[in-house]
Amino acid sequence: MIAKRILIVTMVLMMGISIFSEISLAVVLISNEKALQKMFPDVDEVVSETRALTISEITNIKSKLGGKLVHYQKGSESSEVTESTEYTFYFGIKGGQKIRMAIIEEQPGKWGPVKFIVAVDMNTGKVQNLAVMSYKEKRGRPIARNNFLKQFFGKGITDPISIKSSRGIRKDIRAISGATISSDCACFAVKKVLAVYDEVFKNGEFISQKN
Repeated sequence: MIAKRILIVTMVLMMGISIFSEISLAVVLISNEKALQKMFPDVDEVVSETRALTISEITNIKSKLGGKLVHYQKGSESSEVTESTEYTFYFGIKGGQKIRMAIIEEQPGKWGPVKFIVAVDMNTGKVQNLAVMSYKEKRGRPIARNNFLKQFFGKGITDPISIKSSRGIRKDIRAISGATISSDCACFAVKKVLAVYDEVFKNGEFISQKN
């Protein structure tokens, strides 16, 4: 009887440790405030504007991303991520001009949602900065390192931004070893931000909303 009780207590403790381990995997790397400071280190001010995407914009963005807004990969154990159709656009203002725009984007990684912030140059439409804000990844944690993220700098909407080669698509991003899902998650997040920028902006300004 005593042995049975000890076994039950041990099992409960092990379950508790397991649950705690899963909870502890949620890692916040950088706050919203610090993320914006990192994206806009050289501007006079940062302003924001929240806008819902129109039906036509959503359709066109999906067409650029293979028909989806959320990239849920086979083998991922992430919880669901909502299809974002409303965004807060952050603008870096310098000399009275918008020089850079940033969006916070979340996509499902291997173990949970990964939150990114991506900054795009308003003149070129190319990635100028990027950071991982939070994740629940295990092997994929190196996706937050600069040597991985810098591969995306200078990428635009016409670049492959892919860790895989396939017909008509060439591999141009080196994946983290043993963390294909996490690496591909980053690729899709960047491609989505670029697709949103390409669809919503023209010459540094919002395109007139039309359904």
